[in-house]
Amino acid sequence: MRRMVYLQMRKRVEARPGQVLRVVDVTRLMAEKDADVLDQLPVARFTRDQGNYMVIEWMEVVRVIREHDSTLDIRGIGQPYTIVEQKAKTRVPAGLYVAIVWILLFIGSGLAIMNFHTDVSMKEVHQRIYYLLTGVHHPRPLLLQIPYSLGIGLGMVLFFNRLFKKKFNDEPSPLELEVFLYQENIDQYVIDHEKDKDRRKVPDGFS
Repeated sequence: MRRMVYLQMRKRVEARPGQVLRVVDVTRLMAEKDADVLDQLPVARFTRDQGNYMVIEWMEVVRVIREHDSTLDIRGIGQPYTIVEQKAKTRVPAGLYVAIVWILLFIGSGLAIMNFHTDVSMKEVHQRIYYLLTGVHHPRPLLLQIPYSLGIGLGMVLFFNRLFKKKFNDEPSPLELEVFLYQENIDQYVIDHEKDKDRRKVPDGFS
């Protein structure tokens, strides 16, 4: 009876230029026997001339395992490819990155809110509402403006379902959904445009 081997391709992995990618790097493998040996079989080499991305397909891993042992019955689970991304050498310090993004978002969102309020004459609207409620004309109806300003901030917190690191429930926020869809589009683009590029295979006998 042929021994069963189950392969599940990892969705996305990171690699350094020149790194040899082995079965364990690009798949989750389950076998009745010699799983550790199969995990260490070399699949491909990630070289600098390939750019930032490379796609390894399920059939490439099957070919490598078959060359090692042609008697195995190999079954695939899940998606048929793994995206390999070049590992960044240097990263921007997290604190600096957060500060830059925070400043840009603060300025951009502030200008957007102010422009909106100018377009709809929000100041005059507050003055009118204040007059209707109190019968008094007031140039700065803080009784309305302060709760309104706090409400904008609270509404943003509830809308994005996050306050610093705290989430109010397990539902994804609109921002998280947009980031997820953006990453899915990036992955599909890489698959369509990178998987047909030539890649330098591991030489025979490499270990």
